[in-house]
Amino acid sequence: MTWAELYFDLVFVFAVTQVSQLLHHHHDWAGTGRALVAFAPVYWCWVGTTVQANVRDVDTPRDRIGIFGVGLCGLFMALALPGAYGARGLLFGAGYWAARLVLLWLVRGIRRVWLGPYGVGVAVSGPLMLLGGMADGPARTALWAAGAACDLAAPLVFRRRLAAVTYHPGHLPERFGLFLLVALGESIVGIGGPVAGSDLHTGQLLSVAVAFVISCALWWLYFGFASDAMRFAVETAASRRDMIRRVFSYGHLLLIAGVIAVAVGFGETVAEPGHALGLGTVALLYGGCVLYLLSFSYTRWMMFGKVSPTRLGAAGLVLVLLPLMPHLPALTALTVLAVVLVGLNAVEHVRVRRDRARAGAETAAESEAALQV
Repeated sequence: MTWAELYFDLVFVFAVTQVSQLLHHHHDWAGTGRALVAFAPVYWCWVGTTVQANVRDVDTPRDRIGIFGVGLCGLFMALALPGAYGARGLLFGAGYWAARLVLLWLVRGIRRVWLGPYGVGVAVSGPLMLLGGMADGPARTALWAAGAACDLAAPLVFRRRLAAVTYHPGHLPERFGLFLLVALGESIVGIGGPVAGSDLHTGQLLSVAVAFVISCALWWLYFGFASDAMRFAVETAASRRDMIRRVFSYGHLLLIAGVIAVAVGFGETVAEPGHALGLGTVALLYGGCVLYLLSFSYTRWMMFGKVSPTRLGAAGLVLVLLPLMPHLPALTALTVLAVVLVGLNAVEHVRVRRDRARAGAETAAESEAALQV
């Protein structure tokens, strides 16, 4: 990971904040869908830059300038996000297509690069995003959704061509983990921002503490248990290309979307802990957690062909609790969710310790048997 990449990430810190604001103002089903459609191109610009930095040395003046160029396009997209479905649609679409053009320039040394995801970004999804920015209403949403779908489908369609690419197994887990950390940082903003200018009464301080526990629990589920497994899966996979596409490109889009939803839910919860949340805010908090937990089950299946019963069970419990929460005080809804997530982490910790102890005992028995032979 280079300093240029870390500087580049700062743009996407701002972009995640802007996506959160877009979702904050419109979090019904239609608004959530539009926010996801707008987030996908932002995410895919970051993915494209990260992947090209993984397969070549980018610590050169040319590549630094290119990365900063994509960062500028991302900054334009972030500035456009609050009005992406209004007067700033053209800026969003043009910023995206410009980012794809810069990315194609960065990887132009790769043979027949047009026949792959970078070519699709320039020839198909980029123009669709630009045309969407020129359109109005449902037509804009449809064109942007089509562009996002093309980007998401391209790595799958061109998977055989991508098989020849050599990936560094350590770089991508670090980079995608860092983007998830950026999303978790937005949850901290969602906790502190709404109450920073208030009188900070006891209820607010309690709601801040409980929401922070939830954020920590989300961090622990990934960095305490999943991140090492993901790195191991990439290092040992028969096809790194498939593992990276399934677990990182696709899986982390779901993980990050779930965290952003929770972050927006925090923003509407901690300031008024005694008030009922309403279905929309509960759907963000609890629904975001469900998506986050289910995403782990998807990635575990892609890595090892196994489900995660503990996380599936926790997701099911959160889903059952969701319709009970809209009429309860916000602090109660936060506390119930915190208890479920902390309990899940405790169960996972016990399970991991038990598995390690069993593996250690089996290794010791094998060693003793070998000495007796």
